[in-house]
Amino acid sequence: MINRLFPKEYVKSIFIIDFKALSGMGYKALLFDIDNTIVDHGAPADARAIKFFKYLKKCGFKTIAISNNKEPRVESFCTQVGTDGYIFLAGKPAPNAFFEAMERLDVNPRQTIFVGDQIFTDIWGANNSGVLSVLVEPIHMFKEEPQIILKRFLEMIVLIAYRISVKKNGMVCNIPLRRKKNNKKQIDFKVGEE
Repeated sequence: MINRLFPKEYVKSIFIIDFKALSGMGYKALLFDIDNTIVDHGAPADARAIKFFKYLKKCGFKTIAISNNKEPRVESFCTQVGTDGYIFLAGKPAPNAFFEAMERLDVNPRQTIFVGDQIFTDIWGANNSGVLSVLVEPIHMFKEEPQIILKRFLEMIVLIAYRISVKKNGMVCNIPLRRKKNNKKQIDFKVGEE
């Protein structure tokens, strides 16, 4: 049962994932959480986020935000970055919003990636819908609503079990990461990059 809470991939940040390579692997849709995944909790889209979504479009991705937040927050962010849609008050981890997003984008689970920072909503929901679940470290852990902070402590227990499972089973991160010209792992998505 705890395996349902394990992400398929776990990386430091959404900004180091090589989405161009993922597009070449047949992925067509990117579903994502907003708060603490792309920007600070409650923050508007910044220049980096706007540039990032232009990069995703150049890579050929369709994008939809799936958030448990209210519509004004989700709509504002998605309008700023230019997504193909959004789903607010999504009820994650229930898979309904994930299925609705895939239907809107005319894709199936094998063509879809979900990226989020919370295990009990984002990862569990993505796993329930059959899409590739990618967990990223929260941008600012503990600068969130009290109920989310409490869940973070439980997430730490799941992450310990996940790391033990990864070590025991020899699993490694297979998701392609962006690289600098000197072939070192890219540490962040810079505004000036293509």
